[in-house]
Amino acid sequence: MLRRWLLLCWIMLLGACSSDIELFGYTIWGVDNYNRPSSVRVERGDTLYSISRAHDVPMREVIEINNLRPPYTLRIGQIIRLPAAKYHIVAQGDTLYSISRRYNVDMPTLSRTNNLTAPFTLHIGQKLLLPGSIVTSSGRTTTTAAAAKSSAKKSATKSTTSRKSSSSSRYTYVQPSTKRKSKFAWPVKGQVISKFGPVAKGRNNDGINIKAARGTVVKAADAGTVAYAGNELKGFGNLILIKHNDGWVTAYAHNDTLKVRKGQKVAKGTPIATVGTTGGMTTPQLHFETRAGKKALNPLAYLP
Repeated sequence: MLRRWLLLCWIMLLGACSSDIELFGYTIWGVDNYNRPSSVRVERGDTLYSISRAHDVPMREVIEINNLRPPYTLRIGQIIRLPAAKYHIVAQGDTLYSISRRYNVDMPTLSRTNNLTAPFTLHIGQKLLLPGSIVTSSGRTTTTAAAAKSSAKKSATKSTTSRKSSSSSRYTYVQPSTKRKSKFAWPVKGQVISKFGPVAKGRNNDGINIKAARGTVVKAADAGTVAYAGNELKGFGNLILIKHNDGWVTAYAHNDTLKVRKGQKVAKGTPIATVGTTGGMTTPQLHFETRAGKKALNPLAYLP
């Protein structure tokens, strides 16, 4: 299993040439929402609003499937069920416009939910998450159709600007330096039970595994942008990848719950997940990697 981590280099393609990425033989589009967990455990500071925003689900649906009553007070450790995601599988002839018309969803919301950018090229078999409603900053839900009317002019302007910038942009991959000006912070405190490098039967560990109690908060090792947050990849459980400003990438696997989503900017020390046993683990632990672009490097050399 560990040798598969060598293929994490593909994550550097994310956001470079398109919204698609191939990892471990899986082609993924808009990966942050397709396999959202069926439930979450309430952590300190969580509210219905923060949970609905973090998982892109209407707050009203969360209230209804959990039979919650006003004032909707949550308890630490409480399990909150999440509504199942709704998708459209792209077929021959489908366009973002035709799909938005079919489901009465405005095009800007549909593209934003699935992290699509102009010219909004779709692929046959691609899964598109269908947003049922938008959670407003006041905590109320609004149908996407109503939201579209109020934001049509603004969305059209943004779409035109995005199309122009996208068509003129070109990207060149540059391998970042293996030297860092600052150290990463430990994502979690605990015993290192598997070190970087060769392991049994010719396998190789591209990171370290840190043993910690289930539910221990996992923190971002440095500031950056969440490049991936999901569990599509068999054997890795709930996985987070953070791309840092200097081109480095840190990976956090086998989490119990995820607290961030793709595209979210995080500061150093931001809680991003909790320790778990997902991905086939029997002992609660965090698999942690540090990569200078495509090159996996020993995290212990870059930790204080």
